[in-house]
Amino acid sequence: MKDIKVIGSEEWCIFEEFGIPAIKARIDSGAKTSSIQANNIQLITKGTEEWARFEVNPIQENRSITITCETKIFDKRIVKSSSGISEQRYVVKTPVTVGEDTFDIEMTLANRDTMEFRMLLGREALIDRYMVNPSVAFIQTDFTSEQITKKYKSFIREKTGLKIALLASNPELYSNKRIIESGIARGHEMVFLNVEQSYMKLDATRPEIRYRGGNIIDAFDAIIPRIKPSVTFYACALIRQFDSMGAYCLNSAEAITQSRDKLLATQLFAKHEIQIPITGFAKSPLDTKDLIKMVNGAPLIIKLLESTQGKGVVLAETNKAAESVINAFKSVQTNILVQEFIKEANGQDIRCFVVNGKVVASMQRQAVKGEFRANIHQGGSASKIKITTEERKLAIKAAKILDLPVAGVDIIRSNKGPLLLEVNSSPGLEGIENATGLDIANIMIESIEKKLKFQV
Repeated sequence: MKDIKVIGSEEWCIFEEFGIPAIKARIDSGAKTSSIQANNIQLITKGTEEWARFEVNPIQENRSITITCETKIFDKRIVKSSSGISEQRYVVKTPVTVGEDTFDIEMTLANRDTMEFRMLLGREALIDRYMVNPSVAFIQTDFTSEQITKKYKSFIREKTGLKIALLASNPELYSNKRIIESGIARGHEMVFLNVEQSYMKLDATRPEIRYRGGNIIDAFDAIIPRIKPSVTFYACALIRQFDSMGAYCLNSAEAITQSRDKLLATQLFAKHEIQIPITGFAKSPLDTKDLIKMVNGAPLIIKLLESTQGKGVVLAETNKAAESVINAFKSVQTNILVQEFIKEANGQDIRCFVVNGKVVASMQRQAVKGEFRANIHQGGSASKIKITTEERKLAIKAAKILDLPVAGVDIIRSNKGPLLLEVNSSPGLEGIENATGLDIANIMIESIEKKLKFQV
């Protein structure tokens, strides 16, 4: 027992291998394994070994200091969080220094942004080394705030670029990763903000937006919204708040709202004399037969107003089938559009990517055999295509009508000429970048620079 030291409820830890000069840890003998805060965890391969690359924000409530770490993966374990949710975590093994002692510990990589401490030191690290005195803290080492500032001075960079936030839900999506990469490559500070972990304070004098854990986030030059349909209402409220606080939003809340309301968008297109497939909308089942007749009968398309990526879109091949599907949707109070089927398109459509009033890329999508929608998410293929002048003008006009600086405009070729299918306010990048070989993410970042008159 003479070699057992006393440790407090909180202690400073140093990880020389990771280049972390100090990180405050909660001493928790109730937890078996230690844990460290880790963001943007990536699995990489070095020879035959699996390694993890991850980012640590070692100072609580300070996301501006980020340390990138790489280490070999020691294990993978199922861990139950304090909220009772089980998840698989990577386990790493690395030396840690506490006071005068340096020893190896196993740690899980976990998102601890909502926790009070960036690190937790568990009982495996304490056994045969320490006894915990929960009534005191920093027995082994105590750093002043001035010492911590000095230790992290080299990590605080002068602002040389813009500070841009990507407001979305999944940082692992191809499009989101590409935008972050392109922004960093152009010298900007890029931050991923999860829509559902952001919240706002409405106040005439000091409005705020806060992020998980209570961090105030109000110093962004620009916001890039990439909003999934299920969070449109809340995300647009956040975008309006960012806009009122002076941040430039690449697509405004009003524009996104209009694009997501397929009925309103269709009415706006028709009002501005944009050619669209004949479309019908009705409330009462008594009107179903005439509704079908109005769009030239079966086969016809039935789509939910909130459909996206080809989901919620049905082909009815006969009038009887159409009547059954329409009435089924109406019986559960679901709003739908009924649209004529363009048979001569042969399962093909064109996606035009519009940025600031220009078509910067276009691709042709081909549906898989047996399908009628050319959607890559449902197995369709894509190839580069040269669009006509008429199609280019149609795409630009459609994006302008909805006031979208960035838009994915879907067009179908018919015997009557090009017809507008719909406009997407959060268009994916993977398909069109792979099909065209163009760096669309870089073009989006450039458009922000131009808007804000930023000189690279």
